[in-house]
Amino acid sequence: MESLLYTVALLACPVGMGLMMWMMRRGNGSDDKSTQVKQLRAEVEQLKAERSVHGTEGTR
Repeated sequence: MESLLYTVALLACPVGMGLMMWMMRRGNGSDDKSTQVKQLRAEVEQLKAERSVHGTEGTR
């Protein structure tokens, strides 16, 4: 019984670490990344539009 307890305690750390790594890799979905990319592209387009408006005002 004592040997079983030591074995379980010894395996708990590597098994837990492997499980956490698997969950982090699996949970890092592409949905979040694609949403962020869409938001950044929209922001770039907005900044380009603002820049072109300010650029034409300066030439008047």
